[in-house]
Amino acid sequence: MIQARPLQHIAALAVIAAGFLSAALLGARWEILALFLMACLLLFLLLRGDHADPVVLASPVAPPDLADSADFRTIVEGLVEPVLVVEQGKVLLANGAARKLLGAHILGEDVRIAIRHPAAAQRLTGQEHLAEPIRIDIVGLGARNQRWAMGVIPFGGSDGPQKLFVHLTDESGLHAAERMRGDFVANASHELRTPLAAILGFIETLQDPETGDDAQTRQRFLSILEKEARRMQQLIDDLMSLSRIEADKYRLPETRIEMGALVEEVLGLCRQNLGERGQDIIAAVGDDVCPVQGDRTQIAQLLHNLVSNSAKYGRPGTPITVRLVPAPPSMIRLEVIDEGEGIASDHLPRLTERFYRVDSGRSRAIGGTGLGLAIVKHIVERHRGRLDISSTPGKGTTVSVLLPAMEGEKADQEKTSGEGNSARAGGMS
Repeated sequence: MIQARPLQHIAALAVIAAGFLSAALLGARWEILALFLMACLLLFLLLRGDHADPVVLASPVAPPDLADSADFRTIVEGLVEPVLVVEQGKVLLANGAARKLLGAHILGEDVRIAIRHPAAAQRLTGQEHLAEPIRIDIVGLGARNQRWAMGVIPFGGSDGPQKLFVHLTDESGLHAAERMRGDFVANASHELRTPLAAILGFIETLQDPETGDDAQTRQRFLSILEKEARRMQQLIDDLMSLSRIEADKYRLPETRIEMGALVEEVLGLCRQNLGERGQDIIAAVGDDVCPVQGDRTQIAQLLHNLVSNSAKYGRPGTPITVRLVPAPPSMIRLEVIDEGEGIASDHLPRLTERFYRVDSGRSRAIGGTGLGLAIVKHIVERHRGRLDISSTPGKGTTVSVLLPAMEGEKADQEKTSGEGNSARAGGMS
């Protein structure tokens, strides 16, 4: 019944009242009458509850699908890295980064068309539900040598097909860094092992009583030992210098440097230290060159490395020209020009790699460590400049460094450049 019947209620109340009066007339004590009255009221309430409206329980409602949520789609679209949502082997959702990498046509297509990788295809199209997230390494997605880490996170599937949240992370840079680190350790070990082996060999020879007692032989071997030891020292110094420059790579130097004075100072030291080749150095320094904001020690090292290279690889007796001129509107240009054998064009892109040599045997013979131009490149990058190397086989090589003029000096440079000022021949020494 939906509603209680009024007649039944009245009858129940009448029975309760009659029972109460009968007990009172028979002389029952008031405590018993109270208990009797409470029991009767409780019975009445129970009878009334039997006829109350039945409680209707709501039927369970299925939770909404996460992939259909507008908030979820907004989050996925906002992620920088490529993200896919896959259901039953088809691409249900792809953010902008995924569409850019794999193509806009992948939506609704078989995931094997989007990601052509056997292990990935097997996991993304398999019939068995994934119990936990997995990771798959992929090579060649997007570009031939590009490396990706694909993370697959299962969700949903309690009362329907399981969906897969696919997240792609580009690890090409990390892999390249690891490879470069391994190459660097191997090359550094090789460069140190070579002079060390020579030193150990000559020491063993000098320890031989028959050979070590000869003064002329001992002096010649000691000279070689000194040369190899200095080579090791130079290599270690260059490695430490490169490490310090890389550590400061993202910290812009703040010292004001008058480039004309610095160039003259460094070239003066080079003339003293490079022997006869030092006398071949010619300086062409403009009077209107603006100061730069930089690290004085590093800029001096940059110029010293470039001049030393020109002295080593240029033909003896030919000039080594160092030119410093404005490069409007807001740069200065430092050039070191030699007249040597030159460098073939296929070697130019790799000259700034650590330990790269065009002629390994010749470089080691003249004391090169293979790190000079690598140091130059990192110094230029720290100063937000640009390094250009041009060379013509049989004629020589020009190394050009562009550095930004110091803030506040650029307007003066633009004004003077409009008047046609240039480096004067009288600045040559």
